[in-house]
Amino acid sequence: MINDRDGRATTSAEREALKVFRQAEAKEALTDYAKAQTAFHKNRERLKAERLAREASPAPHLPRKRRLKNCVSPRISNTVRGI
Repeated sequence: MINDRDGRATTSAEREALKVFRQAEAKEALTDYAKAQTAFHKNRERLKAERLAREASPAPHLPRKRRLKNCVSPRISNTVRGI
């Protein structure tokens, strides 16, 4: 095998070293991926538990919406109320 940088052939020791380095880098990349996946799943489960707790609890009492007086049109009153 010829190395493109300096035009000389690589030795078997250099090839073995490159192979070991590539394997180590691949293993590190997989562990980074696994850590990211674990963090993602933990966060998803936490959010799911929060959502289920929210859905199980009764809805909080919300004040009744008041009707706007002296309003020109329903479109304006809906805009003001945020509907």
